[in-house]
Amino acid sequence: MYKVFIDGQHGTTGLRIYERFAKRKDIEVLTISEAERKDVNARLKKIEESDVTFLCLPDAASKEIAEAAKDIDTIIIDASTVFRCDDNWAYGLPELGPEYLQGVKTNKRIANPGCHATGSITVIAPLVKSGLIPADYPITITSLTGYSGGGKQMISDYENPHDKELDAPRIYGLSQAHKHLPEIVKHCKLAAAPVFLPIVASYYAGMLVTVGFINKTGKMLEDVHTIFTEFYKDQKFIQVAPLNETPKMLGSNNLFGKDYLKIYICGNDDRITVSSQFDNLGKGASGAAIESMNIALGLDPALGLDF
Repeated sequence: MYKVFIDGQHGTTGLRIYERFAKRKDIEVLTISEAERKDVNARLKKIEESDVTFLCLPDAASKEIAEAAKDIDTIIIDASTVFRCDDNWAYGLPELGPEYLQGVKTNKRIANPGCHATGSITVIAPLVKSGLIPADYPITITSLTGYSGGGKQMISDYENPHDKELDAPRIYGLSQAHKHLPEIVKHCKLAAAPVFLPIVASYYAGMLVTVGFINKTGKMLEDVHTIFTEFYKDQKFIQVAPLNETPKMLGSNNLFGKDYLKIYICGNDDRITVSSQFDNLGKGASGAAIESMNIALGLDPALGLDF
């Protein structure tokens, strides 16, 4: 039995992780009393008792407890934004390449990617690494998400009586300073931050992230598709849809409840879009965190996850 502690179990990501463990017989979830939830020493004791601890906390709280636990030899997987660009932490997107996989396997500190970042990076990284677009290409990212990504307050706003404005999609992050941009720049090796248009709509969960580019490489649409299929060859958590499978419309909540991500290459030889479709609470949050845990423990990465 592996002992697991979820610090922040009552948040959206923490609850989803806890629910996944209910199906596993190899996991014992360590509990903490309501009175001790904000007691740093009590939480440190649980971290020390555990084989793996998930930090599902606001940024400041996550930074505080990670610093306090710096000498504890437990695998810590952090779901906040604090450590996603920290070279001392592995970045929990092992599909990006062997060095990312090795980091998750060997580093006791793992930063879980953001949901918008997961969709963006899985699309942009192959484009840049293959030379289809340069690192300074003027990228615009459009990311459509369900309201669960906004946490408890946004969920409450949508699921209780609300203003009619919430019934239609809304663009946010209009200052172009969204918290996921730094990790997108770092892990795609971009020269500058892209224009980012996150859109929240009136449905619970699911995400569709799209990047388009003018194709001046001389390669055909089929060649671009081949580049992606080779990049994600043999990856269970990232699938590339066959070109003949492209629907007339792409939905953003088709993979609700699933823990994998699907990429669609669309357009024509001149103008191409690449879209990543996934559950923002699955491969975009709790599913990715459990995948990293499984890898770090030497288990089947897909153990306990839904496909």
